[in-house]
Parts: sequence; structure tokens; C-alpha cells
Amino acid sequence: MIELGSPQKATWSNIVPRSVAPEQWERYEGHIAEIFESFGMPLDTPGTMDTPRRFLRALFDATAGYDGDAKLMTAFPSESHGMPGSFASQIIEGPIGFVCLCEHHALPFHGTAHIGYIAGDSIIGISKLTRLVRLYARRFTVQERLGEQIADTLVDLVSPAGVAVHLEASHMCTQMRGVEEASQTITTFWRGAYEDPELRREFLHEVRAHKG
Repeated sequence: MIELGSPQKATWSNIVPRSVAPEQWERYEGHIAEIFESFGMPLDTPGTMDTPRRFLRALFDATAGYDGDAKLMTAFPSESHGMPGSFASQIIEGPIGFVCLCEHHALPFHGTAHIGYIAGDSIIGISKLTRLVRLYARRFTVQERLGEQIADTLVDLVSPAGVAVHLEASHMCTQMRGVEEASQTITTFWRGAYEDPELRREFLHEVRAHKG
């Protein structure tokens, strides 16, 4: 049986791997094959006979964020805590690439994330910020929730003085269907000390300067 939390409640600390029994995989592949064939895909060619199986595996891998990430639990003492000016010193990482599946149409949206935070007593390894983005990106989600989860989880992990998250993404659901328009969606999220307009300006200046 597949054991999943809801997209809203499954968190970084949920490290119990999902499991799918072999008979379930076989049944799901059959359902996918039926859908693909009814939509026009021939399933008797060398290139397509294994497509339902590959699609199912790719979908499972693309939603691996539901398995959690135990490595996010590693934090280190802050090197500059208590020094003059340390409170306003930002740590900024990005661009961090991500790909998500939109929960509305199960179509991808993809883009980049920038994360900034002001350390309190602890810091998190730079690679963990990429892990944090990927953890929540590899789920069925929406861009607004993705940013909230990244910001709130960083607060939970290291109790920083402030957190800033900037996401910019293209949504295939608007390009492949509906209005069929290519555009960029930008969302920003602020916590704690980033209520300060000057800190926000500094963060957004760095985001613009380091876009991939």
C-alpha cells in the first residue's frame, strides 16, 4: 500500500519511504496503458511497449519529496553569532533549479529558487538549501505552497532571525492548454527580520544579479 501524507502536511521529517507492492505496480501500469492507448498511443512498437512502466516509474521518482530527507536535520553553530553587524548579514543561495508537478493538472512547472536567511545560533550547510527546495518541489504542489514550505521549514531547522524565498517559474499548464501562453510567475515569501524594507531590497538585488 502507498503511504502518503497530504501535500500540506507531509514534512521534511517524514522519512518513512513510500512502498508499492508488485501487484499494485502491475495494476497501475495496466490503467496507464489503457489511458495512453485510448488517447492514441500505439503500445505495440519498440519505442512504446514499455512506456506505461517508464511513465509510472518517472512519476514515482518525480514525487520522491513525500519520502522526506533525513539529511536536512544537520545544522551547525553559527560562526558569527554575537559579532557586531552579524544580525544584518544575509546568507543567500541561488539560483537553485527545480521541477514540480502542478496538483491541478499534474503537468510540470519549472524554474529557479533563491533563498536568503539571517543566521541566529545555527547555520545550515549550503547543499542543504538545495535539498530543501528539491524536497518540496518533488511533490504534487502549487508555487505558492512551495515557497511557504521552504520558508517555514528553514525556520524550523535553524531558527534564523529572518528568511526570504524568491521563486520564478514557467507553468506548462498555461503553455500546453488553456490560454497557451508562455510566461513567468514570480512569488516571494518573507519571515522575521525581512520585514525590514532594506533587507528585502538587498535580497532582491542579489537575486537579480545572480539569475541563471
